[in-house]
Amino acid sequence: MRADAQRNYDLIVAAASEAIARDGAYASLEEIARSAGVGSATLHRRFPTRWSLLQAVFGGCVRNLAARAGDLLDAPDALDALTTWLHEVTAYATTTRGLADSLLNEPPEESDTCGATLVAAGEPLLGRAVDEGSVRPDITMADLMILANGISLAAQPMGAAKAEQLLTLALQGIGSAARRESVHEGS
Repeated sequence: MRADAQRNYDLIVAAASEAIARDGAYASLEEIARSAGVGSATLHRRFPTRWSLLQAVFGGCVRNLAARAGDLLDAPDALDALTTWLHEVTAYATTTRGLADSLLNEPPEESDTCGATLVAAGEPLLGRAVDEGSVRPDITMADLMILANGISLAAQPMGAAKAEQLLTLALQGIGSAARRESVHEGS
């Protein structure tokens, strides 16, 4: 990328980050272009869709969350690793305005998205928990991401603590029957 094109890219992403933090995922693209000091055509040339701009804004944090999933693969308890990661994703999406909305509304025709990155990162954690017998085999990572992001979006006005409470409540239903029986037998 030429130096001026890189500068414009960086200016657009910085302006978009501010606008999305203030106004959410549907912030005005025209306002973003004005704030970046570029024309609308420049913004659309660099980011042909709103979602491509959102991917640039949220890409770094999503890569960090994906790396965290990899770190948790070595945790001794697969269900704890999976739920820890889902709580981290939910907390971040709750406190990062626009992220949950972006993840829930990504167009299916775009394949290299933040949502796809998170699903791929979480699948090994889910696979371990299923293999361990602590999560039902019919649960998909895509469904868990919809659940986590839906809770994030709903809880944004109430904060991360409420999102954590709601996610904990929802996740109690993903355990397998065998695990629930062993927990009940132990009490």
